[in-house]
Amino acid sequence: MNITRLTPDPTGLVAWPTLSTSKKSVVTVGVFDGMHRGHQAVIARTVEIARRFGAFSVVVLFDPRPGMAHRYAAEHDGMDVPEGTPDLQALTGANDRIRMMRDMGVDHVLVVRYTMAFAAKSYRFFLGQMVGKLGMRALVLGSDAAMGKDRAGDVKAIANLAAATGVFELEVVDDAGPGTVRIPVDAQPHMPNEWGEPGDPCAGMTKAELRAWTKKRQTKLHRIWSSTNVRYLLSQGRIVDANAILGHRHAVEGVVVHGEERGRTIGFPTANLDEGSIVGYLPVDGVYAGWLVDMGPAETATAGDGDGSGVAGGGADAHGANGAADASDAAVAASDRVASDDRARIADGSPWRWPAAISIGTKPTFSEKTGLHERVVESYAITDDWLELYGHRVRVEFAGFLRPQVKFNSADDLVAELGRNVEETKRLTA
Repeated sequence: MNITRLTPDPTGLVAWPTLSTSKKSVVTVGVFDGMHRGHQAVIARTVEIARRFGAFSVVVLFDPRPGMAHRYAAEHDGMDVPEGTPDLQALTGANDRIRMMRDMGVDHVLVVRYTMAFAAKSYRFFLGQMVGKLGMRALVLGSDAAMGKDRAGDVKAIANLAAATGVFELEVVDDAGPGTVRIPVDAQPHMPNEWGEPGDPCAGMTKAELRAWTKKRQTKLHRIWSSTNVRYLLSQGRIVDANAILGHRHAVEGVVVHGEERGRTIGFPTANLDEGSIVGYLPVDGVYAGWLVDMGPAETATAGDGDGSGVAGGGADAHGANGAADASDAAVAASDRVASDDRARIADGSPWRWPAAISIGTKPTFSEKTGLHERVVESYAITDDWLELYGHRVRVEFAGFLRPQVKFNSADDLVAELGRNVEETKRLTA
């Protein structure tokens, strides 16, 4: 896979690379946050058509998310999102999305920094660039895709453009999934009160009860296969349902730092994540079963990308990663990392992976970086080996919700409960 990072100039123009003077491209465009089943259907179709045509499969990936960029601009007099600004609502960082695209066989990922000047370009102009610069012969989109200024380039408008010009074909993928779901417009994270994986609160409701529930919460209709729905499910502790939509385990990454080390004193030493380094959407507070994966020392696992919003990196051998003209050497090394070392570490059964009981909590103090209450993520790796992970980037994968955060009457009560959490984690990760 070749990874190119592109930053538009102040007028919104992008210096698109020349991929080939003779070989055409099949292109898809989007954010692909979370890389859920709908996203995977679109990308798989892109790769399939490209192989049939003998063309490159190309993903144009926007980062930061347009939703975040437009909200930031609305609150800051049209300014672009500064480099390193955390996106607390992003399900995944760009590096995680790129890893999955690599595994699906994508040839090129063009990571475009999403700016307001770039957003002001029309979909006609953008698609003209795709044809003229990338040699696009086919465009693959999901059924509700929209692009360009004011999102005027919906599937119908693009289909009309393709038919009128005859220079590219449009392939629309049915990525809608099994239907729709209603989500409260102002939904807030809610920690379940009961032990065990929470279920759908609407399950078993009569039509009248469901109408009353949706009216009370001012719900809005969303596709089941959507990043919005996954985010909502995670905010309610519904890990199993979220993972079913993703088609893979939800995960976050961060750097291990020294904590208060209270777990060590009671026989449960934990890997504590530096809140400012965490990439990925944190589920609601609670105790979870999952896995802890050692991604290696942070200076190599995140070279050039402290915010995790670009390609994760560091690594030794080059694997065909192309840096953009303005990319640093560290960012190029970062691309190599995505294409090599991470696959072995993340793989099920790897020696860098352990089942883990995971605790997420909220402190009363505020984070200087986010301005919100500090979140604490601690993972107890279930292994007989002593793990020295300080300064390492780790990946925390979620398999299921175990229990809410509660206060215990004594240390003995806490130890007994942690022992039960470990046993349940072993069962869920076996």
